[in-house]
Amino acid sequence: MSQVRNPVDVLLRRLDPEVPVPSYGHPGDAGVDLVTTEAAELAPGERAVLPTGVSIALPDGYAAFVHPRSGLAARCGLALVNAPGTVDAGYRGEIKVIVVNLDPRESVRFERFDRIAQLVVQQVEKVRFHEVAELPGSARAEGGFGSTGGHAAVDGSTGGNEYASVGADREGQ
Repeated sequence: MSQVRNPVDVLLRRLDPEVPVPSYGHPGDAGVDLVTTEAAELAPGERAVLPTGVSIALPDGYAAFVHPRSGLAARCGLALVNAPGTVDAGYRGEIKVIVVNLDPRESVRFERFDRIAQLVVQQVEKVRFHEVAELPGSARAEGGFGSTGGHAAVDGSTGGNEYASVGADREGQ
């Protein structure tokens, strides 16, 4: 059985006095709900930056990540352009959510205080990079972008998609 940890204290400022304080929908949820403070309508393919009416001060060693809501993705085709969006411990501005309507036919409408995303706060590690001439070997090596297979498009039976490396794209510069 895992040990229950104390909640992390996060300072929150409501920029809109009517906006609800972000809260967990259910016990055990990883993220708190974020709402929009502005009504908006997105046509198919359109994107918008929606304000949440809150800013936060995270303790050093923590970051918050803005994740999409699965129900909006499944029902409306709504996605977050830079999912997850990162809120660094030093950022003090309003949390805003960049949404895009991926539905090819229907618009998505938001009303004031509709839930639009979830915010997950996590402890993050600082790293120190050490440049080397060669990296140690691993079972995966350089395999990526579907290298484990398991889907017809990547197994070659339907043609699949090939990915060019970024390094190859830069060679002509």
